[in-house]
Amino acid sequence: MSSSPLIVGQSTGPEYPRWSETLRDHSNVLIRPITPRDKDAERAFIEDLSMQARRYRFLGQVRHPSEQMVEQFTNIDQAHEAAFVAVVSDEGRERIVGVSRYSANASGSQCECAVTVSDDWQNRGLGTLLMRHLIEVAQARGIQRMISIDSAENARMQALANYLGFETRVDPDDASQVVHELDL
Repeated sequence: MSSSPLIVGQSTGPEYPRWSETLRDHSNVLIRPITPRDKDAERAFIEDLSMQARRYRFLGQVRHPSEQMVEQFTNIDQAHEAAFVAVVSDEGRERIVGVSRYSANASGSQCECAVTVSDDWQNRGLGTLLMRHLIEVAQARGIQRMISIDSAENARMQALANYLGFETRVDPDDASQVVHELDL
């Protein structure tokens, strides 16, 4: 996998940073912040996930996300949240093939994160890249700890978390879930 440095200079704001990435299979994706213009693409991304992928992402079944959910996922509070999409060109339109996001607590010292990759884009290194960029941004914003709460059955997330240096423990409130924690 290779990572190009930030594209379009040192710009900041809701459209930046942007990364052009080449995955293990030599396919290319653009990773950029999600914006409100991505509502339809985000809805399609969620609806196209397998039942298992949706269950792992939402810790329950969500087939058709509500308008409120899509609005929440695409209208980011830049001060406390970050959300990146990996997009590819599909018949002249951008198609979301992966998403990573975090939401920080009120003090900004800790955030909860999530990453999801389309079923047909699994095993290419995309989840790792999405998480690395998310971690990089969280560190730059002064966040000290990142956590992810996941199904204990989600072996791919367990492997990714271990690879990225997260420590894992059983959720004390729900034995069917695990908590991955990373000190930044």
